[in-house]
Amino acid sequence: MSSPAPRTPAGTDLEALDAVTDAVASGAGLPEVVRAASRALDDASLALTDRSGAVLAVAARSTTDERTLLADAEDVEVHELRVADEEVGRLRIRFRADGDGPSPMVLRLVLTLVASEVQRVRAPARASERAVTDFLHDLLNRRLADGAEIVARADELGVDLRDGAAIVVVRAQLHVASEEGWRERVVSVAERGARAAVPAALTTSSGRPEAVGSEVVVLVPGADPEAAERAADGMLKELTASLPGHRFALGRSRLATDPADLPRAGNEALLAANVAEGDVTPRDDDAPNARVMAFDDTGAYRLLLSAMSEDPAELQRFYAETIEPLVAYDEQYETDLVVTVEAFLDADGNVAGTASRLFTHRHTIRYRLERVRELSGLDVGSTDGREKLSLGLKAMRVLGIAARGGPATEQGAGGGRVPRRG
Repeated sequence: MSSPAPRTPAGTDLEALDAVTDAVASGAGLPEVVRAASRALDDASLALTDRSGAVLAVAARSTTDERTLLADAEDVEVHELRVADEEVGRLRIRFRADGDGPSPMVLRLVLTLVASEVQRVRAPARASERAVTDFLHDLLNRRLADGAEIVARADELGVDLRDGAAIVVVRAQLHVASEEGWRERVVSVAERGARAAVPAALTTSSGRPEAVGSEVVVLVPGADPEAAERAADGMLKELTASLPGHRFALGRSRLATDPADLPRAGNEALLAANVAEGDVTPRDDDAPNARVMAFDDTGAYRLLLSAMSEDPAELQRFYAETIEPLVAYDEQYETDLVVTVEAFLDADGNVAGTASRLFTHRHTIRYRLERVRELSGLDVGSTDGREKLSLGLKAMRVLGIAARGGPATEQGAGGGRVPRRG
């Protein structure tokens, strides 16, 4: 929150607050409350946003003035709106250049009145959001698996799932600095994009403790197999336009025509998001970094979904026996063994092709592959070794484990050998 500069009081005219209190008491709504607040603050321009940054109401003199309010202009003050210890939103204020502005007491009272009205008006919406969150979390965590119960719970939210639905999972990570609350903004922007394509879509944060960055789950109701694709495309468009400096991975499930199959659809969307995330390369510029993947396009990964559902511990053990030692080594020594194995397999086991892909000398590639053999016991020169490493990489993606994104070359690689550091 920016700290407002001291202002010379223009008189404690408490009558200026009458219109604000009248608007609050009559339940006229946030737009009218904000217009009244504007008059009480010496005809200042105001923009009211919620915690995620979504605009709730504006009182501005022109469209240009509104754009200035919502931008980080130097003459715009941003005040947090709090009720008790909870932030309920923010009020952006641009005072008139030719006025003295309100007294500090009037400003404080206006902020308190607007905050209380936001809390009151938004309470039912938050209660509804809580119900949506509980419903989607129960689906994602398989606490809700009976088809009739799923339909009944959805009916309470005003959504008909009798014809089925699909699920989309959105992952967002920062690769540049951003303000606090960016995770909540990802949810808000994703919801806007999904509902633009499918108005009945339900959206919330996944709440999974193991999720890195911001993870959003979206339920797309209806029997149209292309609805989830439209929703995913709409979300991607909104996310990349509204949130530069992020990278996104979206996973889309198949259509579950039976509501009882929605927990399975949730797993499909998570798997597709895991695979898509592994294909998104971090960048240092503002170019979109995004990938959308449908479960049907995950190829051999689909074969591991049943293993993940039925015996995740076994899949974890296989990963531990193949790729985990390489991940641990990369983390400790800042090397690129996992990336090298992936590139080597993509190059059909060709060292020169791997070196070209990684812009690295082939002697360095050979050294890394030897280190892979020492750590994992798997020889990339054998068919069995390559198959196990390939499956281990797929298990890593299915489990949602992110490998370290290290540099293309390590210090000392020019001599064809990377020195170990103590």
